[in-house]
Amino acid sequence: MAMDSVDVCIIGSGAGGAPLALELGRAGFKVVILEKGAWYKQTDFVHDEIMNSRRNFFMPLPWDEPHLWRTEGQPYTRSNEAWTANCVGGGTVHMSGFFYRLKPIDFRMKTELGAPKGSNVVDWPITYKDLAPYYDKAEIELGVSGNAVPHPFLEPRKGNYPLPPLAEHPVAPEIDKAAKSLGWHTIPTARAIISQPYRGRDSCVYCALCGSYGCEHGAKSSTGASLIPAALATGKVELRAKCMAKEITVDAKGLAKSVVYIDADGVTQEQPARIIVASCTAVESARLLLNSKSTRFPNGLANDNGQVGKNLLFSSFGQSKATFSVSKRSKDLPWLTSPMPFVNRSLQDFYVMPDERFGFRKGGTLGFMWSHPNPIFAAVGLAKKGENGVFGKALKDKLRTYRDSRILEFEIYGEFLPTDTTYVGVDGTVKDKYGLPVAAITIKRHPLDFTMTKFLVERGEEVLQAMQPDRVDRVGTAGETTILQGGTCRFGKDPGTSVLDPDCRSHSVKNLYVVDGSFLPTSGGVPLTLTITANSFRVAEKMVASLKKG
Repeated sequence: MAMDSVDVCIIGSGAGGAPLALELGRAGFKVVILEKGAWYKQTDFVHDEIMNSRRNFFMPLPWDEPHLWRTEGQPYTRSNEAWTANCVGGGTVHMSGFFYRLKPIDFRMKTELGAPKGSNVVDWPITYKDLAPYYDKAEIELGVSGNAVPHPFLEPRKGNYPLPPLAEHPVAPEIDKAAKSLGWHTIPTARAIISQPYRGRDSCVYCALCGSYGCEHGAKSSTGASLIPAALATGKVELRAKCMAKEITVDAKGLAKSVVYIDADGVTQEQPARIIVASCTAVESARLLLNSKSTRFPNGLANDNGQVGKNLLFSSFGQSKATFSVSKRSKDLPWLTSPMPFVNRSLQDFYVMPDERFGFRKGGTLGFMWSHPNPIFAAVGLAKKGENGVFGKALKDKLRTYRDSRILEFEIYGEFLPTDTTYVGVDGTVKDKYGLPVAAITIKRHPLDFTMTKFLVERGEEVLQAMQPDRVDRVGTAGETTILQGGTCRFGKDPGTSVLDPDCRSHSVKNLYVVDGSFLPTSGGVPLTLTITANSFRVAEKMVASLKKG
């Protein structure tokens, strides 16, 4: 059933969709947000590992809504890889909230560092200076805690974070000492968690369960806790949860006309709008556009040049862990018994390499943290050790040792080079529970990704070893973090090689925008949530001005 038209219909309520809705509502425009997931309240967020991490509270079940995943040349398998979260607020609800800005060089990688052979690295059509005011705005509107200290790769900024840093575990200065002994510079990690009451929200209670969980106090600065309530308060924004977008339709002129969606009752509805915005994640926005076929766009909406779904980006991932025995070491290392959950230390000395001596130029960030306390996750990991696994008494013994340990780890957020061999398509032979062709993801990494990640892991292990743990275990050097995603609808000035213009508007469909991570030409060496949010505020300012002009 077709409804009355609105000014803007936004598909998705996460880091991209929510800022846009807020600014449009403030400007007096009528907005409808369609969110495929549930609208959870704070009382729904409980510390239940099975519900949150092993069921479909956030991620859909692969037999209901699969993604197809393959390494190039291999057959597809059903997976829930590259889903972020299906709920109001998207992946910002269960994120850990590690918030970093990109650096000026990230916007000019091709010019400054060159494009490695076999990659599709390009410069951005905007600069860091263009985005900087919106980084400021995003940090204020969301609520970010931190302390910007001088270091070799500190990005230009007007001032400090809007909230003081969270209280740190006493291991943080020990990491500082270890890194300093190696000649490196640790920095406090900014967090999208409020350290004191802020805009009607309660401050953090230091429960240790941020990543993989929603915050029952509203202290985590998800869009569901911050921007969405503010948008609804304007009286101009309506949010419809459990509404799955099927297709974006077009009129006779090739302009976006409406969103056809399945509502919470399973009824097909149609929402017309002057402007339509996709913000479903890089994978799912590409899927929606590719599934939106018409006589004018037989290969998918805005896909005249065949670039929708191309240059998919994740974040290069590596990890190692240092184990300290509490019973044996706590006298010498009294900080082992502190219950404080946040380490909040990062290392960016290898964000850009001065030359090619180590085989790469663009690196990334090391983030230090305590190992996640989920007990089932830990038990499953221990049981998988060795060639044949560990069971019975042997597994119980390992669990006893684990419970007597503090495990300090680091994760790598590394550049993920765009290539022709990592992309999203759709597969009409496999459909989800809504009857829609699913996203089919093919991945083949650029070899420099692995060179870089291994180097950064080795440097992180030097820091851990300098702290004299009982042992250091390498988890891996060749992974990818698929909840951090971009590309698929990259923005640029050339309509032949990009899907979106510099304002994230489709080159070929002038009233269609994409504001999730799809616009990103490159991945940077940090998690991308803050950048996606800042860019959405930037696009919102342009869109409001355009709408006011009629």
